[in-house]
Amino acid sequence: MQERYSVLFLCTGNSARSIMAEAILNGKGKPFFTAYSAGSHPSGVVRPEALKLIEMAHLPTRDMRSKSWEEFAGPTAPHMNFVFTVCDNAAKEMCPVWPGQPMTAHWGVPDPAAVQGTREQVERGFREAYMILERRISLFLSLPLASLDKLAIQKEINRIGQEGRAAS
Repeated sequence: MQERYSVLFLCTGNSARSIMAEAILNGKGKPFFTAYSAGSHPSGVVRPEALKLIEMAHLPTRDMRSKSWEEFAGPTAPHMNFVFTVCDNAAKEMCPVWPGQPMTAHWGVPDPAAVQGTREQVERGFREAYMILERRISLFLSLPLASLDKLAIQKEINRIGQEGRAAS
């Protein structure tokens, strides 16, 4: 494989999990990775709890926005090498055909935006989702992509998607 990779994280609303994954990978993966995020039915807003965690990690939030996956399906969209769904709803939906046939995997993470309860309980839900994403992205970044064949990479990105599922 090449030395520079583009990754798209998908979720239904593109308001929390996919946004956090985009920020984490853009922060940890420079200069070899560029991350994007999108939703099948974008909410139009980024959850403040997600922005707070991104800021606490000293990652930029300025350009974070909720956007449609259609932005990444057209001929002028960046070429994606990897597409990861981070919510179960997006994994079940009919995705657009991504130009270039990127490798795909499901990295489902419980929805922190669905947590009901006190402010502390909601914040804990966001922290847990952030930590799962950060762990999976760290595992992904540790893969020797240049020396693995496509089948081995596919096996590894699928395995990473199972990381932490027993705890969630």
